[in-house]
Amino acid sequence: MILVLLGPPGVGKGTQASRAAASQGWHHLSTGEILRSEVEQGTPLGEEARAYMDRGDLVPDKVMVEMVVRRIEDVADNEVLLLDGFPRTLAQAESLAEAAPGGVIAGALYFWAPDSVLEARLLVRGREDDTAEILRHRLSVFRETTVPLVSWYEKQGVLFEVDADRSIEEVEEDVTQVVMSLLHPSNSAH
Repeated sequence: MILVLLGPPGVGKGTQASRAAASQGWHHLSTGEILRSEVEQGTPLGEEARAYMDRGDLVPDKVMVEMVVRRIEDVADNEVLLLDGFPRTLAQAESLAEAAPGGVIAGALYFWAPDSVLEARLLVRGREDDTAEILRHRLSVFRETTVPLVSWYEKQGVLFEVDADRSIEEVEEDVTQVVMSLLHPSNSAH
């Protein structure tokens, strides 16, 4: 079962995916980890990705989709896979849906929090070059590229909103409940 984690920078997607994977035995795939792994292993896709990365360019959708799909194929049908950081655009989501086994994305968890909370989190964890202005730009880019995904998954009836402006434990409980409701639909009111 594949679930996509959506949300702006600083909302806690990676933290929640890691915690859920550790506590529930689910799989957590972050695109950053996939890229590093493919490059380190020297796979053909990794070499292709490295060429873009070495130039400072974004890795094209086609290469990213191939990398993600290869990892998806390694996960058994009865296992849960949390995709963190992918898809980021509608084009990537459409490619993922076409390439995913059975074309099925069971759910998209949309983590949201007020911009002021996101900026504060990013400034605390941030890098030296993460100024408030740059962070606002990153949030703007998120809205332009990723927000259309929220509507797309909502139209498919698989969107679940998660209020991320709460404690890590409260958010984790919501994430677990959503995934469990999808795993065991007869046990929930969903």
